[in-house]
Amino acid sequence: MAAYGRPSLRDLFDEAPTPHIAHPPATHHRDFYLATDGSFRQAGGGLGVVIETRDGTRVTRLSVPNEPPNNNVAEYQALHLGLDVLAARSPDTARVGLLIDHDELAANVNASVLATRDSQYGTPHQISVPEYSGNHWRGIRARLCGFTEIRAARISGDRNPAHPLANEPNRYAHVNTESQRCVLPGTPASSEEIPPPSRSERGASD
Repeated sequence: MAAYGRPSLRDLFDEAPTPHIAHPPATHHRDFYLATDGSFRQAGGGLGVVIETRDGTRVTRLSVPNEPPNNNVAEYQALHLGLDVLAARSPDTARVGLLIDHDELAANVNASVLATRDSQYGTPHQISVPEYSGNHWRGIRARLCGFTEIRAARISGDRNPAHPLANEPNRYAHVNTESQRCVLPGTPASSEEIPPPSRSERGASD
């Protein structure tokens, strides 16, 4: 079930744009989906993480208090944390969909994936990492290389299930005690296209 009665992470990912990377039907066959968010406030912020399998089974949720120097750093910290947690609970062969509500971070992730995988499709996006985020970006890039396939989708904050976890870590502290699963998603249904009856092989008299 999706957190907070929202659509599953898979549904949110499939409906969102993926900066600098095409969004073909194969995108629907991610094994895991990871939503992250980071918040910054003078009184203290937080980091939110939600991980689900393709069928909506929850792997884990985290709501962690945090004191970043600014919101940009918080977003990078949240993604770094989420990728570390996912890497510990998934096989190296996993195909991953990321849901991020920070436009520049989502673009940086996809540009980095294209550059690292030596893709034939280049991107004009120039990666620029905010101040104080360099260590987290290096950790993020290392994790990106550890999955068979990964890409980031850009979603709005009001649709991000990790948003309330990041903004109210004291209220949602109980999610950190939920059972954390190492879930292997089932085999996806075949994507082979079946022609409609009008195009299927039938006798001439039909």
